[in-house]
Amino acid sequence: GTADKVGAAFEDELAARGAGVAFDVVSNPEFLKEGDAVNDCMRPDRIVVGAESHRSIETMKRLYAPFNRNHDRFVTMDVRSAELTKYAANAMLATKISFMNEIANIAERVGADIEAVRQGIGSDPRIGRHFIYAGAGYGGSCFPKDVQALARTAVQHGVDPRLLGAVGAVNDRQKEHLFVLMLRHYGSVDALRGRTVALWGLAFKPNTDDMRDAPSIAIALALDDAGVRVTAYDPEGMSHAAPLMANVA
Repeated sequence: GTADKVGAAFEDELAARGAGVAFDVVSNPEFLKEGDAVNDCMRPDRIVVGAESHRSIETMKRLYAPFNRNHDRFVTMDVRSAELTKYAANAMLATKISFMNEIANIAERVGADIEAVRQGIGSDPRIGRHFIYAGAGYGGSCFPKDVQALARTAVQHGVDPRLLGAVGAVNDRQKEHLFVLMLRHYGSVDALRGRTVALWGLAFKPNTDDMRDAPSIAIALALDDAGVRVTAYDPEGMSHAAPLMANVA
């Protein structure tokens, strides 16, 4: 509904000015990965355009012509579908991450090797090898925000987004799982207290300084609460990490 609001704002302003200007509002969601945004812009793997007129679509094709070397990847649709495509894409990737983290936790308990499981399911072309690595949970500016926004939109339109709620809940729990593993290894909080733990890498992903919803924050706070001295470093994100880690011993 964002494009509709933008269009209404334009119409109101043009009416106030007494101006008759023909315009279209196009939805052109970006799919740029942090740390690789320039390459994603120059060589997009798909271009999604939501528009209501053929004229707008042709304009967007001309705009993207210097960057589009995969003409079969230029996907056109209506505006609202393009808006939903952005949220759905990020929610799907977040779902894969949470699913694999839950499978990894099961693998720990049943004695399975999650790396072997990953290779086994990743060899299925219907699943693929992307975003099926178990870890400390996702963070950053896109996945948490977009999963929550899509869930909120669903509720506003009378849909109960049970899966989206589970994706977020699994991810929140996973951010503290490394601390749980440490606690399991040492046996008790008393055995951890007074130790020094080094955190190498603080941003939510390599080659960025983005600390938004980074799992390292939850891990550091859990360690601090347990009386552990935390020494932390990130090759890119120290300036953003320092204020967030200020209360960590």
